[in-house]
Amino acid sequence: MSHSPASCFKITCMKTASYALMHLVVAIAVAYALTRNWQAALAIGLIEPLVQTFAYYFHDRAWNRAGGDWNASSAEPSGLG
Repeated sequence: MSHSPASCFKITCMKTASYALMHLVVAIAVAYALTRNWQAALAIGLIEPLVQTFAYYFHDRAWNRAGGDWNASSAEPSGLG
């Protein structure tokens, strides 16, 4: 079943939002389990996803620079498969 571009965008946005919420809950829960302090857990759980977003941006740029032309069907660099 194929989706329209608008439908795909909506689905992607919904998945992104649900992942962000899950990431917040997990980060706060792990921080609380380690610190037993709700203030520290909330601070860590709110800051970590923000930092992770910026880190991912730079990771993705480096990956694209180093990866060159990737063959999506094999998930290997096109010159190695």
